[in-house]
Order: sequence, then C-alpha cells, then structure tokens
Amino acid sequence: MKIIGVIPSRYQSSRFPGKPLADICGKPMVWWVYHRACKVARLDEVYVATDDERIESVCRQYDIPCVMTSTQHKNGTERLAEVATRIVADIYVTIQGDEPLLEPATIDKVLDVIQSEPQIPCATLKTPYHNPVDVINGTTPKVVCDVNNDILLFTRSPVPYPKAALDYIIYKPIGVYAFKRETLLYYATLEMGPLERAEEIELLRLVEHGVKIRIGVVDSDTVAVDTYKDLERVRAYIAAHPDRV
Repeated sequence: MKIIGVIPSRYQSSRFPGKPLADICGKPMVWWVYHRACKVARLDEVYVATDDERIESVCRQYDIPCVMTSTQHKNGTERLAEVATRIVADIYVTIQGDEPLLEPATIDKVLDVIQSEPQIPCATLKTPYHNPVDVINGTTPKVVCDVNNDILLFTRSPVPYPKAALDYIIYKPIGVYAFKRETLLYYATLEMGPLERAEEIELLRLVEHGVKIRIGVVDSDTVAVDTYKDLERVRAYIAAHPDRV
C-alpha cells in the first residue's frame, strides 16, 4: 500500500499574503511543515502542492518535492484531488501548510482511523474545545458525529444546543485529512453544496453528497498560523524548544 502526504500551499491569503514562505528561525514555514511530515514513517512520499512559482522556487531551493497545480482550485482538497490524478497512491493525507508545529503522531492517528476498516473512504480528527470563547467564536469550526464516529455536520455554530443536558463535549475538527484515491477523484466531480457555501468548510462537500467520514479523537492540538501574532508564537516556541521540532 502506498501512502503519500500532500501539503497544499498557496501564496495568496487575505490576512497573511505569502504565509508559506514566512521566516521561522531561518527557514520558511513550508520547510518546517515538510520536515515534520517526513518524520511519519508510514508516509512513502511527501509533496508540496502549489499554484505559485515563488513557493515552487523555494521548494527547489530546499529539495522539497513540489507539484504545480491549477490556479482555479477553491480549497486544498481540490488541489489534492489534482495531485491524485498525477501521482497514484492508495491513501493521500492532507497536511496543512500553516501548521509548522503539527505532531507526527497526529498524522499517524488519522492513518490509524482510515485503515481501521477497509470500507472507510475518508478520515479526519477532532479534539475537545476547552475554552468557551472558542466554542462561541464564529471563526472556529465544530464537528458533530453519530454514534459510530461518522461525521454528521461541520459548522461554525456552537452546536448542539444544551436544552436538556450540559454534559456534551464540543469538538474542534483538526485539519489533517486522509482519503482513499477513489474518494478524492469523486470529490473533484462534485459541485459545492449550500452548506459548504455557507460555512466554507471543504469536507462538507462529501457530507452533503452522502460520503461517510470517520473521525478519531486526539488530545493534542496545534497552532495554525493565521495571523502575524500566531507566527510570533510559533517562532518563540521553536526558539525555546529546538529539540522538539
């Protein structure tokens, strides 16, 4: 079985242009993400997928395998689906390019989930929210599952509503996704549905078209670099803990 990791990476960002190339302790962010992913023994290959020549150039500079993709993709999963048409593997793992502190064990965990049963087409992970402010924040996604740990809904709303009980845990989905190849190729044929358009959460496309997504639980979280303040936090952590990265 061949498993590859793919780091979707785009230069344009409304809040943080050029984010993949942001300097972290002397190396671009994409370098840190790539080398974290390379610590996962089950990944046979790791690629950066981009549509920007500046990112491709930096990848060449650091000997990071890079696949140039279309500029028309609306999200990282569409970009990953293009990679799946050009590089054949059994399982593809999306590794977010703005999470340079992502733990290799997290990638291993999502592989455990998708390989736990042969029929699982797609898998991802969740972690409990601990801060009530994050729960009510409309920029932070939440995930709701059935009793088999298949996803019912991604939403930015704080659900479920605690009408009769307060003992429900609200979970944050983690942006590490594992796909079977046929699932990715199917994703590329689907139109964006009304929920995805409203929530802007890309895996809703599969949910809206009836594709099951199995989700596992992890205790660890990571720092996504969405702002310059986040970047400073990551820089400080790496500078203080060089033995952990």
